[in-house]
Amino acid sequence: MEPALATTLGASSVAALRPRAARASALTSVAPRAARCARAVRWEAGRSRGRLLRVSCDAAVAEKPTEEEDAAEEKFEYQAEVSRLMDLIVHSLYSHKEVFLRELVSNASDALDKLRFLGVTDSALLADGGDLEIRIKSDPDAGTITVTDTGIGMTKDELKDCLGTIAQSGTSKFLKALKENKEVGSDNSLIGQFGVGFYSAFLVAEKVVVSTKSPKTDKQFVWEADADSSSYVIKEETDPEKLITRGTQITLFLRPDDKYEFADPTRIQGLVKNYSQFVSFPIYTWQEKSRTVEVEEDEEPKEGEEATEGEKEKKKKTITEKYWDWELANETKPIWMRSPKEIEKTEYNEFYKKTFNEFLDPLSYTHFTTEGEVEFRSVIYIPGMAPLSNEEIMNPKTKNIRLYVKRVFISDDFDGELFPRYLSFVKGVVDSNDLPLNVSREILQESRIVRIMRKRLVRKTFDMIEEISEKEDKEDYKKFWESFGKFIKLGCIEDTGNHKRLAPLLRFPTSKNEENMISLDQYVESMPENQNAIYYIATDSLQSAKTAPFLEKLVQKDIEVLYLIEPIDEVAIQNLQTYKEKKFVDISKEDLELGDEDEDSKETKQEYTLLCDWVKQQLGDKVAKVQISKRLSSSPCVLVSGKFGWSANMERLMKAQTLGDTSSLEFMRGRRIFEINPDHPIVKDLNAACKNEPESTEAKRAVELLYETALISSGYTPESPAELGGKIYEMMSIALGGRWGRSDTEAEVTNTESDSSEGTVTEVIEPSEVRPESDPWRD
Repeated sequence: MEPALATTLGASSVAALRPRAARASALTSVAPRAARCARAVRWEAGRSRGRLLRVSCDAAVAEKPTEEEDAAEEKFEYQAEVSRLMDLIVHSLYSHKEVFLRELVSNASDALDKLRFLGVTDSALLADGGDLEIRIKSDPDAGTITVTDTGIGMTKDELKDCLGTIAQSGTSKFLKALKENKEVGSDNSLIGQFGVGFYSAFLVAEKVVVSTKSPKTDKQFVWEADADSSSYVIKEETDPEKLITRGTQITLFLRPDDKYEFADPTRIQGLVKNYSQFVSFPIYTWQEKSRTVEVEEDEEPKEGEEATEGEKEKKKKTITEKYWDWELANETKPIWMRSPKEIEKTEYNEFYKKTFNEFLDPLSYTHFTTEGEVEFRSVIYIPGMAPLSNEEIMNPKTKNIRLYVKRVFISDDFDGELFPRYLSFVKGVVDSNDLPLNVSREILQESRIVRIMRKRLVRKTFDMIEEISEKEDKEDYKKFWESFGKFIKLGCIEDTGNHKRLAPLLRFPTSKNEENMISLDQYVESMPENQNAIYYIATDSLQSAKTAPFLEKLVQKDIEVLYLIEPIDEVAIQNLQTYKEKKFVDISKEDLELGDEDEDSKETKQEYTLLCDWVKQQLGDKVAKVQISKRLSSSPCVLVSGKFGWSANMERLMKAQTLGDTSSLEFMRGRRIFEINPDHPIVKDLNAACKNEPESTEAKRAVELLYETALISSGYTPESPAELGGKIYEMMSIALGGRWGRSDTEAEVTNTESDSSEGTVTEVIEPSEVRPESDPWRD
């Protein structure tokens, strides 16, 4: 094209059509193609006003590429090493080897489901083959596992399609055919739809042999493959002893490393009970059993006596005989698949005890089915008691929730995907038809289905707890709160979105109800009309809360105060902030408003202003300020914390943290305010000392002792307990000196006895100092 443009427009004009950076290279790259189409294109160019360039094209028809150009494009298929690809697929989908049995049993269950479904319209399919069942036999000596089902089986073509093609699922094809045939309907209870479950057998097997017989054909075929091979063999079964009536028989030849674990019959039975306990068809495992039988023994004749065979007395004895037989492994039925109206409470309790190895009945349970956007069935329980081990408390990985997909166990190892951490004590089963069978931790974390399931499970759990709290018999909720109250408080910290449902469940002792805990609703209902806040105090015990000086004025005014006596309580309440538009107020912090300030209090403040300044001068930086207290009635003083700093209780907890950051203690400790009670005699005496003798040493020492005493009574820890003890002893000696009239004669008698004892000196020789004359070290 460019040579044609050059003849019409000129070289300079053509160059102007290209970007500057590409002008040099464009000529060589475009020229060969331009030469083919230049004959069919007529370009016109002209100059318009200014320096604009106009280019028009009347027709542009490119010539067809020649055969040589066609040969330049070739199509290639991706090449893959099948054995390596299969190894990657299997090990990326399955993190535990033991799931191979779950996958094979699930495939067998699908085969039985297909046969049962097709047998509705064609009863001839069920004519031969016996009951619909699965049998698993392990041989420790040979190192093999055989899984046999009486399902639909496979023809030779189906063997090629299903087992010869990786990720080709016969179940998904079957479901697709059902959906296309609307008259027959569809059954979404079939499990495997990905076509990779069968290959999980290669997790433990070095060789797999599949023998199958379909009722559609008279021939039985055998599929055989090695784990490290990229090919497989299909042949017709000719051995009469190996012929089966209908179904599929899979034989796994275990690897040497896995032979001792998975060829054990007890191990096989445990895996069936764990993963496939609720499969709808009976699963039998080959187990060794024992029984007692009576056998006859011949009594030996005595010496010198001979007895004929017929005269021998026969005596019976009991022996234990071992034998092998089939044992049903999935006796427990999936209770969640039944209607709740048909199930008694005793059945729910028995299912709970058997599934979770509990010995106490649950406090409560709920059985529900969710339909719509996400469909799943669930039965969840609140245990009858808290975990015995401290490690299980607040541990999200408690294995309390068992997830099933179409009655096949998937996992119980969750890290908050189905329940938040504060509800980790809830136990139950969840069965979903919407999750894939090959579910992994990443799928659970990212799945929208799981997020919807989590919301509904949490909602149902709250409904269940609220039902317990609303019962007339309060003993059940008392048991619940004693066992799981800490979990609910943790929810107030971690789950801000559910504060409205968590807050009514809280229970605390109060200044009016020390023995029986009350709810926040009961507190608000009993509040006076002029009270605008919910008051609380956080301490380390109920006794210290009852005797705290902060309570004095509130108790006098008949105001109820919540006692927060557990370490988690204060943090939980601070995260709630309000309840029913009532703020939570800590009575151990500054700016406590009780609505009782009058003219007398203002006059008192003015009267004691000089004392406050003098005390602040004596204490220095130990306190931020000194002020008249509104919360004291009998105590002389109290030490309150700043509005935005830690309380005394929180400071104590943070100091006790093993991995606490000591550098933040000074920053978060906040300021301390020293409040004095102007009606107390000690404060009145100090007020007089401040006015009359401000430099008195005794008055200053009294202020120091008063401050350090207030530290202890307010919940703080003194910096030097020994120094405080010395000051108290000194004050006691001054106060008690000669009060009870101790006579001086007692002191004289004591001195006389000591003098007489000094006149007689007794020499005491230690045993180590007695040395014989033959001692070589003797001086």
